[in-house]
Amino acid sequence: MNHHVKNLALARDGQRRIDWAEAQMDVLRVIRARFAKEKPLRGLRLSACLHVTAETANLMKTLKAGGANVVLCASNPLSTQDDVAAALVKNAGIRTYAIKGEDRATYYKHLNAALDHKPHITMDDGADLVSLLHSRRAKEAKNIIGSTEETTTGVIRLKSMAADGVLKFPVIAVNDAKTKHFFDNRYGTGQSTMDGIIRATNTLIAGKNIVLLGYGWCGRGCAMRARGLGANVIVTEVDPLKAIEAALDGYRVMPMNRAAAIGDIFVTLTGDIHVIRMEHFRKMKDGAIVCNSGHFDVEIDMESLRKHAKKKREVRPFVVEYTLPGRRINVLAEGRLINLAAAEGHPASVMDMSFANQALAAEYVAKNYQKLERQVYVVPEDIDKGIAKLKLQTMGISIDHLTPEQKAYLSSWSVGT
Repeated sequence: MNHHVKNLALARDGQRRIDWAEAQMDVLRVIRARFAKEKPLRGLRLSACLHVTAETANLMKTLKAGGANVVLCASNPLSTQDDVAAALVKNAGIRTYAIKGEDRATYYKHLNAALDHKPHITMDDGADLVSLLHSRRAKEAKNIIGSTEETTTGVIRLKSMAADGVLKFPVIAVNDAKTKHFFDNRYGTGQSTMDGIIRATNTLIAGKNIVLLGYGWCGRGCAMRARGLGANVIVTEVDPLKAIEAALDGYRVMPMNRAAAIGDIFVTLTGDIHVIRMEHFRKMKDGAIVCNSGHFDVEIDMESLRKHAKKKREVRPFVVEYTLPGRRINVLAEGRLINLAAAEGHPASVMDMSFANQALAAEYVAKNYQKLERQVYVVPEDIDKGIAKLKLQTMGISIDHLTPEQKAYLSSWSVGT
């Protein structure tokens, strides 16, 4: 297969969507212009497993401008924008394997198609390509000079592999760049998660009790946006420091066993497995809404819910009602990423910084792979700060600079009070 998308006739609509996103991705446009001149990725094959959205399309165009031979597949069966996938194939000449709603078998067929490209660099959102290169396709790992990882869940996987000494090539944790997780995870996830819930349910947020499971950067962002819409926010946590932070930020903090009986809407944001289980479903209100904004569809114990439900029915697009004794539970987007399944994911202006990190991390790998060991690296600070400076420039914002006296003071130990 040279590609596998829903319908190439959708390309015109997809191109309009890509162009709209590009207008808001100023930093990536600057990088693309430089890449087009310097070709830092010339001669390299790159396979990317990312959410196939208009923002991702602009990243792929940037990598191609840099000289890379690029292939793209979806990192989630429900996150693909079919018109964008069509435009990438028809207009940009980028081999794309992604169809919204694809089944598990097709999803893995697409992952394998991306690896059939024999990449030198992989770009992941959830570490699925890396996982295949450490399992069924382990023999091909020797061809990889490096990889980049977009999301918290994937970085957790990769750091565990590095700690166990099994990671076969270096990985740049793009997610851990400050210009990624400070903004993408907080402002992007915060806005797009609420957007997905509202689009799927058309429910009024004001006055609702919203339970957020996890108070990492994504949880912080969702809490902020839910409160802005008038919700009463409840946070559940296992980390005592994050629990204190949530409490001091003005949210109610309690165990999930208590929150289950109070919440109207539940959102998982932990990156862990089965944080909502049958013991919680049995305590929920009739008509409770449950969704996930973590990367994988494992945070909600859907298998147990299906097993114990007397019946289930689709009541709206992306809303399935499960009937338990005495209550009905509404699960959104099959427990997959609500912000990408029912909405459009993060705003382009936020993804501008995230994908600037991806593009520059790929360039960093291409230039430095011979010096890198088989471990997980953070994005170099000069790249991170450079992206922040570019973003400020494109926003028309100027900031102060240290005077020579101030620099000397900050670097001195001899100046007292």
